Amino acid sequence: MINKQTIRGNIQIYVNGEPKTKDELITMSEGWSETTEQFFRKMLRQGGDFTLKGSKFKIIAPEPTRDSKGDISLPIKDNEE
Repeated sequence: MINKQTIRGNIQIYVNGEPKTKDELITMSEGWSETTEQFFRKMLRQGGDFTLKGSKFKIIAPEPTRDSKGDISLPIKDNEE
């Protein structure tokens, strides 16, 4: 079963065309197999359209921030020495 931390706040998830909340998705995931859950987690990271257990999912994940060269920019971390 997935938990609330699995679903990031900036991801939009639609099931059969309707937006779903984290709690609704957790309830749906209670009967999933380990393989199905792993596939869902993968799709959460990359986004896309897919069918799972007879329901059509659409996951819209935010695109990573890119710099002027087109490279993915990573958050700046402070190096405390």
